[in-house]
Amino acid sequence: MFHFSPQLVAGPIERAKNLLPQFFRKVYFDYIRVTDGLKLMLWGMFKKIVIADNLAKYVNLVYNDVHAYTGLPLIIATIFFAFQIYCDFSGYSDIAIGASQVMGFKLMDNFKRPYYSKSIAEFWKRWHISLSSWFRDYLYITLGGNRVSISRLHFNLFITFLVSGLWHGANWTFVIWGALHAFYIIFALFSKGIRERIVAFIKIRRLPTLNKYSQVLTTFSLVSFAWIFFRSNNVSDAFYVVGNLFNWQGFTDFSYIRASLFLASPYIFIVSVVGIIFLEFVHYIQRQGSIRHMMSNKPVYLRFFVYYVLLFSILLFGNFTSQEFIYFQF
Repeated sequence: MFHFSPQLVAGPIERAKNLLPQFFRKVYFDYIRVTDGLKLMLWGMFKKIVIADNLAKYVNLVYNDVHAYTGLPLIIATIFFAFQIYCDFSGYSDIAIGASQVMGFKLMDNFKRPYYSKSIAEFWKRWHISLSSWFRDYLYITLGGNRVSISRLHFNLFITFLVSGLWHGANWTFVIWGALHAFYIIFALFSKGIRERIVAFIKIRRLPTLNKYSQVLTTFSLVSFAWIFFRSNNVSDAFYVVGNLFNWQGFTDFSYIRASLFLASPYIFIVSVVGIIFLEFVHYIQRQGSIRHMMSNKPVYLRFFVYYVLLFSILLFGNFTSQEFIYFQF
C-alpha cells in the first residue's frame, strides 16, 4: 500500500483530482524546488517549536485550571491560544507542503494570513482553506448554498458550521464554537445595512487605514472569543472564562500585572511575545507575496544569515518537550 507521508489527516486536505495525477508523473531533481521546500519546512518548524510550543506553556497552565484565575491571565491565555493554534496548525501545514515540494508534489496553500481578515467570512477563506473549501463544496452548496431564500441561507450556514464544529469532536465546546461562527456570519448579513449607515455617519472611510485595522481587530477579537470554547476542557470552564475575562480587580496593581505576565516564567513570556512580533513582521512583508520568493532575489550572505537565524532560534529557544500537533487529536 502506498503511503504519502508528508500529508496526514490534519491537512492540507488535498482533492484527489489534484493529488492523484501527481503520483504518475516523473519527478526530476530541481534545485530551486527543493530549496524552496526546505525553506518552507524551516519556517514551519520555527512557528511550531519556537512560537506555538512556548505559547502552549502559558495557555495550558491557565486553561487546565481556569478557576484559579480571573482577568488578565485569562485574556493573555486566550490571545496566546489564538496564536498558538495558528502557529501549530499552519506550522504543520508548512512542513507538509514543504516536504511534498522537496519530493516533487504540489499541495494547496492552507493558510493565508487569516488574522488579517476584515470579516469572519474572509477569515474562513484564509483559515484551513482545504477543509473550509471542502465544507463549502460538499455540504454548503449541496444544501443549496446562497441561491435560496434568506431563511434557508441562514439555515445552510448554521448547519455547515455546526457540522464543522462536530468534525473536531463530539463535545459541546466544539458545537458552540461552530455555532458562534455561524452566528457571526448570519448577524453580519442581517446587520449589513445598519453597519454601512453607521460607517457613513462616523465617516471612518475617510481614514482607510484606521477603517481597515479596526475591522481586522474586531474580527480577531471575535475569532479569539470563539477560541475560548474550542480550547476549554468543557463547557463549564468555557463559561467561567467568559464570565471572568474582564474581571478588572487588580488591574491597577503592578504586582498583579507582573505576576499575570510572567505566570509561566519571564523567559516563556518574552520568547512568546517576541515570536509573535516576528511572525507579524513576516506577515506584514508577505502582503506583497511569498517571502521565500522575495528572499531568492537577495544577496547570498543575507539569505543564509536569515536561514541561520531561524535555525539557531529553533535550537536555542525551541520547546522540545512532547507537545504534539493540536490537530492530531481531531
